[in-house]
Amino acid sequence: MQKIKTSRHRQLKIVVYLAMSLAFLSALAMPFENDKRVNTGNTAAVAEVKIIDEATMERDQLAEESKAAFNEAYTVFMHPRCLNCHPSGDIPLQGDDSRLHTMNVKRGPDGKGLYAMKCKNCHQDTHVPGNNMPPGHFNWHLPPAKTKMVFEGKSPRQLATSFKDPKFTGFKSMDEFIKHVEEDTLVKNSFTYGTRPPLSHPDFVVKVKEWIAKGAAIPDK
Repeated sequence: MQKIKTSRHRQLKIVVYLAMSLAFLSALAMPFENDKRVNTGNTAAVAEVKIIDEATMERDQLAEESKAAFNEAYTVFMHPRCLNCHPSGDIPLQGDDSRLHTMNVKRGPDGKGLYAMKCKNCHQDTHVPGNNMPPGHFNWHLPPAKTKMVFEGKSPRQLATSFKDPKFTGFKSMDEFIKHVEEDTLVKNSFTYGTRPPLSHPDFVVKVKEWIAKGAAIPDK
């Protein structure tokens, strides 16, 4: 009888010892699990911040590239071959010095002259040969009175902002603006006479498209 009690007592001690050991090990494991959860959370937060930073950097880079592309295209917009037909007033400009037209020509409602002084009186379907003779095109004209598209006197920032305004361009979308720059025969004609613009027509179109494709960012100045 005594032996049985002793055996049971030993078994009870073993059970208590094991229970205490498990409790001790569990207590040691809890901080580790908590640290693991905290570390996992921190890692996810860091990853999210990194993604946001990378997206911001990419957006900023695209914006800078867009601005740079417009600034290159701007050199063409402000060249006399473009600027002369986009004056601030209703009198076209002429020559490489962009002086007021000497023939007292006025814009008129459709941009093709006023009364008897029509653009086509001097500007024939093709360039008139000889020095200081008028260049030609079958549809020579200024922008119409309702959408004058004034380039003269505008900074890159002002002109880029204007191009994004349908009331300024008369185009419903930037796609229509691109089509005008790329396909309009009068625009293309501007690259074929006198002192040429600083970019070829294809290169000019590339820069305009790049400006728009990368967000049509507005230059800083």
